[in-house]
Amino acid sequence: MSYAKKTIVTLFAGAAVMAGTAAPAHAANQNQDGLVNVTIGDITIQDVNIGVAAQIAAQVCGVKVGPVAVLGVAVDRSGAMRTVCQSDQGDVVLTQN
Repeated sequence: MSYAKKTIVTLFAGAAVMAGTAAPAHAANQNQDGLVNVTIGDITIQDVNIGVAAQIAAQVCGVKVGPVAVLGVAVDRSGAMRTVCQSDQGDVVLTQN
């Protein structure tokens, strides 16, 4: 596994732990609203809070978090898939959970 993939997997694992501790209360109140999936190449993290998804995508893409969070909200509302950027590991895509 390349260094870049190891770094991304570590980043995802940390984000998943953060999302796993915060998401259940949020999900119970809003019936899963506010959660999206983040895909980077062939790696997918499912049911991630929009804020965490935006941080992951922004970090990988080298962009600001704010616009990515707005894109995540749009994906959550519309159900449409959106590509944030293309990276060496593959497309960074937000999808409805």
